[in-house]
Amino acid sequence: MTTATLDRTERLLRTGPDGPADPGLSTHLALHGPLAVPRRDDRDWSHAVWREMAASGLTGRGGGGFPAAAKWDAVTRSGRRPLVVVNAMEGEPASAKDRALLAWSPHLVLDGAEVVAALSGAREIVVCVADDRDSSARVVERALAERARAGGGRPVSVVRPPARYVTGEESALVSWLTRGDARPALRVDKSVPLQVRRRPVLLHNAETLAQVALIVRHGAAWFRELGTSEAPGSTLVTVSGAVRTPGVFEVELGTPVAELVARVDPTGPVAGILLGGYGGAWLDPAHASVAYAPGPLAAAGATLGVGIVVVLATSSCGIAETARIARYMAGESAGQCGPCVFGLPAMADDLELLAAGRGDPAVVGRLEQRCDAVMGRGACRHPDGVVRLVRSALTVFADDLRVHTAGHPCTGHAAPTVLRFPVAGASRAGAA
Repeated sequence: MTTATLDRTERLLRTGPDGPADPGLSTHLALHGPLAVPRRDDRDWSHAVWREMAASGLTGRGGGGFPAAAKWDAVTRSGRRPLVVVNAMEGEPASAKDRALLAWSPHLVLDGAEVVAALSGAREIVVCVADDRDSSARVVERALAERARAGGGRPVSVVRPPARYVTGEESALVSWLTRGDARPALRVDKSVPLQVRRRPVLLHNAETLAQVALIVRHGAAWFRELGTSEAPGSTLVTVSGAVRTPGVFEVELGTPVAELVARVDPTGPVAGILLGGYGGAWLDPAHASVAYAPGPLAAAGATLGVGIVVVLATSSCGIAETARIARYMAGESAGQCGPCVFGLPAMADDLELLAAGRGDPAVVGRLEQRCDAVMGRGACRHPDGVVRLVRSALTVFADDLRVHTAGHPCTGHAAPTVLRFPVAGASRAGAA
């Protein structure tokens, strides 16, 4: 995987004069300059930072897209000092942006966490790195040691929750921090902060915090020089699939999806583009002129999600690849409600029949009914993401679907997958 920038965006993944920067503190300070964060509560500083962040329009880069300043406001209204949590779990198998950011700019992430802690009055920061990401954890620990030698800041600990898809969901992560059990919670009102041992939690994705550190240094107007008025700034995207130069890229929001795909050099004609991750949606290449930004993607039936783009060539089968994802997602359920326990495996079964050419129109109808039955009925958004993905596949790969339901699977159904799965997930998905 490469780590690079597209066009004039070089903010999160900034390089030094001699090429890629090392992740050390001295290089970080040379590239970005020092960041003055008060050690004690400073109301004037906090108000100034909050105003600047609100003006920036920064939204969370972990998939939810919630305005960062609004999240801070909800937590500070509680009147209690929160726990700041850095979510670097990256449970999406096709994503590598958190790993790239921590390898490239760990101090930018930690700067952002310090800013949020100072603004909210938090006295402690917890960095969550999955238990199969040893290299990322080591980078963070080295960065913390450097900061301690340079004068330190608030206490920061690194914890290692289990590497599962659902663990990165914020309520599941908070559940693990509280009880050691990473199960998502049903949240009717998301304006009510999550809690760990009666303390409100201020949780942000690693990239969101890196953006915070840049905005505090350079201001809201600078941040808005990139992107669109509705979706300002740059963002990190992991691009993979049938491309010659996969990697993690920093892109300006609003960049046409077609331009992003062209830059990574597809290996052949494109059949579909998966956007947002395994709980995202397939985009028809005919609609690839759409801007890579939340609003335009939503209008096209897709989603920005966690910054994932997977390119599928016509030599592959979209139905088979969707079946692999559905089987993996069924296995990654928290197992606490019917839509996941029963609905997702049944949907994967139907897709596998279709992928193998053993389905018929009745299977398609049953699959659509399952989607209706599952949507919106889970304790979290995990099953909803699978439904979105499946529904998009039935539309984008409609031509393939007709061939498969006639008992003649397309030639690509036996092609090796271009998707990424953990080792255990890959063996399960390979049965499709």
